[in-house]
Amino acid sequence: MEITKAQLEHIQTKLGTGSIDLFGRPFAGKDSQGSILVELFGGNLIGGGDILRNSVIPERVKAIMEEGKIVPSEDFVAIVLPYLSQKHLADQPLILSSAGRWHGEEQPVMDALEAAGHPLTYVIYIRLSEEDVRKRWHEKENREDRGDRYDDSEELLETRFAEFAEKTLPVIEFYRERDMLIEVDGNQLREEVTKDILTQLLEKFSD
Repeated sequence: MEITKAQLEHIQTKLGTGSIDLFGRPFAGKDSQGSILVELFGGNLIGGGDILRNSVIPERVKAIMEEGKIVPSEDFVAIVLPYLSQKHLADQPLILSSAGRWHGEEQPVMDALEAAGHPLTYVIYIRLSEEDVRKRWHEKENREDRGDRYDDSEELLETRFAEFAEKTLPVIEFYRERDMLIEVDGNQLREEVTKDILTQLLEKFSD
């Protein structure tokens, strides 16, 4: 099924100034799909990890990040969530890349988005196996298209896998239980992943 211009406009209208949050293992394509959604619907792409990496943060928090671990909830809230209320983000949708990756951050994220005028509509989980992540890591070594990110090193992948399983998969289940989850196969061509996301968004927003 091809997505028509009218259907895209329907999704955009239903989304309004709300937000969509994307989750997945490293290299699942969260930022790529997020950029496509921003191009289609406007707004801004905001990655919780990007904000942390590009902010002045306590050395204690930086050390946690450099170990490939998820920043504790209280630090996440103090550093990341105030960003959502900035004036230049008002009156437009937000596309989030893994904002609130630690189980227990779901409600603070939802409350902050609601207060900022960007209520969370749906969460997209781009599935990609650990084996496929490793394949993509080796491929990116030849492309070098993700910039200089210390947490992309091969030795930290296992730590990031463990963190994802322990702390992020429960977040995904939280949203599944609330019928807010859209799940897609990330081991497809990029355009097929996009089509799958848009098809499911259309179905959700047509309910």
